[in-house]
Amino acid sequence: MINDSLQHQGMRKRLVESIGEKGITDREVLAAIGKVPRHLFMESSFIGFAYKDQAFPIGAGQTISQPFTVAYQTQLLQVSPNAKILEVGTGSGYQAAVLLEMGARVFTIERQKELYVKAQQLLPELGYYPRFFFGDGYKGLPTYGPFQGIIVTAGAPYIPEELKQQLCIGGRMVIPVNQGNHEVMTLLIRTGETSWDQELYGNFSFVPMLKGTN
Repeated sequence: MINDSLQHQGMRKRLVESIGEKGITDREVLAAIGKVPRHLFMESSFIGFAYKDQAFPIGAGQTISQPFTVAYQTQLLQVSPNAKILEVGTGSGYQAAVLLEMGARVFTIERQKELYVKAQQLLPELGYYPRFFFGDGYKGLPTYGPFQGIIVTAGAPYIPEELKQQLCIGGRMVIPVNQGNHEVMTLLIRTGETSWDQELYGNFSFVPMLKGTN
């Protein structure tokens, strides 16, 4: 039995209003945030904080991202229905659920076995069915590409070349790139076989993107 009460729904509505006031204008993104029961992606002790615009720990040294950050990255991705999206860093599964609510086909990769197993159990229980993969996000999923969108949910020290090559022409990658004590939200658009445009969108804070599996 999924516990998504009228109280939870009301708290989500206020959260959507809050991130709208902070600058999220994509109605599809706001609608998806309004539908996904974020409290179910967090430990029960955190339920009181589920609809605050804050990041929280989810285990394995990782966090569930701040809702504004999830919405911001998703808005930059410009998700269209049935778009093929690679998510690097499944984490709690919340970002994948938002993308699925928007009609995307989501391929999600996680390097932390504990989080991979938890997300594999939780998301289908909530009616969300991405393709799950356990592996190194730096390598992406070359056999399943190219992708119309790639979203990286951890702070990368650089933009991995293997991920760049998995973008289709016209595809968009949203990746926070480390710059000292913060990450700069970076949008990469593939414009040709060997050409990409890059745009920067301000400073954020993410856990570091790690190599290998754990």
